[in-house]
Amino acid sequence: SLANLTPELRAALNDYARGVNAYIATLTDKQLPVEFQILQYRPRQWAPTDTLVIGKILADALSTTWQNDLLRASLMQSLPKDKLADVQNEVTPYDVVLYGKDTGKPAGVASAANISSDLLAFAEKDARIREQGLSMVGLYAEDLAASNNFVVSGKRTVDGKPILENDPHLQPTAPGIWYMVQLTTPNMHVTGVTFPGTVGVVLGHNDYIAWGATNVGPDVQDLYSETFNDKGEVKTPNGWTAAKVRHEIIRVRTNPLSPTTTETTVDYTETRHGPIISEDGGKKYSLKWTALDPKNQEFGAFFQLNRAKNWDDFQNGLRTYGGATQNFIYADVKGNIGWYAAGRIPIRSVGDGRVPYDGSTTDGDWVGYIPFEELPHLYNPPSGIIVTANQRIVGTDYKYTSIGRDVAPPWRARMIYDDLTKKPKITMDDARDAEYEVYNIPLANLAKAIVNRNAASPDTLDILKKWDGRMTAESRGALLVSEIRGCIQTRISNETKVPQFIIRDRILDGAIKADDKKWLPGGVATWADLMKTCDTSAYDSITKRLGPDQTAWTWGRQFVSSFQHPLFVAPLIGMQFATPAVPIDGSGQTPDVGSAVSMRFITSPGNWDATRHVIPLGESGDPKSPHYKDQFDAWRTGKPMIFPFSQQAVEKAAVSTTTYAPK
Repeated sequence: SLANLTPELRAALNDYARGVNAYIATLTDKQLPVEFQILQYRPRQWAPTDTLVIGKILADALSTTWQNDLLRASLMQSLPKDKLADVQNEVTPYDVVLYGKDTGKPAGVASAANISSDLLAFAEKDARIREQGLSMVGLYAEDLAASNNFVVSGKRTVDGKPILENDPHLQPTAPGIWYMVQLTTPNMHVTGVTFPGTVGVVLGHNDYIAWGATNVGPDVQDLYSETFNDKGEVKTPNGWTAAKVRHEIIRVRTNPLSPTTTETTVDYTETRHGPIISEDGGKKYSLKWTALDPKNQEFGAFFQLNRAKNWDDFQNGLRTYGGATQNFIYADVKGNIGWYAAGRIPIRSVGDGRVPYDGSTTDGDWVGYIPFEELPHLYNPPSGIIVTANQRIVGTDYKYTSIGRDVAPPWRARMIYDDLTKKPKITMDDARDAEYEVYNIPLANLAKAIVNRNAASPDTLDILKKWDGRMTAESRGALLVSEIRGCIQTRISNETKVPQFIIRDRILDGAIKADDKKWLPGGVATWADLMKTCDTSAYDSITKRLGPDQTAWTWGRQFVSSFQHPLFVAPLIGMQFATPAVPIDGSGQTPDVGSAVSMRFITSPGNWDATRHVIPLGESGDPKSPHYKDQFDAWRTGKPMIFPFSQQAVEKAAVSTTTYAPK
């Protein structure tokens, strides 16, 4: 990957590494951050490749489609056709589709490979290990890697200027994953957030444009069943070919608090598709993934966005973007708005990658990427509003079907869109209210269904009748209906073997509305019967967790801010890393998702000094610093700080100045 960088970007990475290493060289062991001291670890020299690795880690966090392919193939084997159709249906009445339209044509048909239980178990184990590893660097696996963004044109705002918002949802950690920064050079003035270890601003604005991003989640990973012979050769369409074997030495500490290590050698086998990631029943499975293509770069595009002045510059920057496909939104000082779903999305020889391929054929060969011009995009749409929240962004008429499946449910996007369009013109405060929205569409629907069916105890019915559908910390209705739904989805999942998240996100709302009895567990005659059973179960479960005092049964007792430092659990030393743990509003199905909101950013081009920006804790990673968690209250209460941009505003707001001078 390093060899494929432009000379300008390579020079920037080299300069960045020199700066990091120059600072490290000034530190004695006792001046290192406390985490390094505890682990008796002195950081090695930073290298440009380390920055590139951060890009690959991000791509890994946002791309898990090979596991979805396995799950899909397994469900195709096990479910009857009518239930399978429901599971595979991505179209709902709540969709906020941005590009194309729904024509009613069915999803593509694929034959299911024979997926064993051992291979599924491996995928589940890999997902757990991966989630643990990603959480240590502040990232979620894809099923939780949600985010919101929206942009509204000046014709829909009170002051006539566009408004752009972004709040990425990532693993809540201490310290946080983002670093707030402003960079001013003779040829660049840009502000926003960056990842430590990377060059430039990832999300933010300069003097001319603002941009934000959310994950699209197309299918960019394919799994192949590979056939090997006794010689270790792999079968290809052109015959047997020797596989590549790479030997890696991994140093493993014998004790986390001791620098002593042992060496372990691991062999990695690669086929023409990619590395072997699993062996199951004599079969070996390889992975092909866009991030493994050395020509695909994650950060070069941001390097260009930092300097972009208009829509053309913005598009030219995104042409080079090779990371996990993102919904990039745009607004500029001339009043233009736009959106581009940019990234490398493969085109297969046969099919669209929804199930694993036979590696000995050419069916799964990638023949290229979707041309940039054919990726979904909008510029100054007549509606004057663009909302993305990981939902299905393309209609069923879009020719490339690897976009539009395995997406997040539409609830967050729908609520944001409805909030932004209920007034003829909005303000920055309205934009803030939309990102802090906590009305839960599917749970509100479930509560109404329970009440309409008289399907609970009198106490529950009374609580749900009074509930406003909002997931506020003090709400009793929010906790109770969430618990009932958890019971319902568990009962259905246990019988059908369909994962609970699919039951929750794709099945329940529609099945209950349509009174579709095929999803009811055996022995249950009606949805009302299941609701009553789960109402009783909910009371038992909540009593065990929170005690018999029902006045204390509130959503905030369960939904609490949580920002875990890896060393927080360590005896004696852990408490110094403690962070606020208080009841908060929100849920996974509302625009405000609680602790996972890794930063909030609202800006209006041309009115840059009014930008509102906040991160969950603080800028510092030092628990002794006053800036370790000084932004928490502003983040939690919905009062993001003003983030000045002009030199005059910055100087007025500055509390202190640190100057670094070259020797």
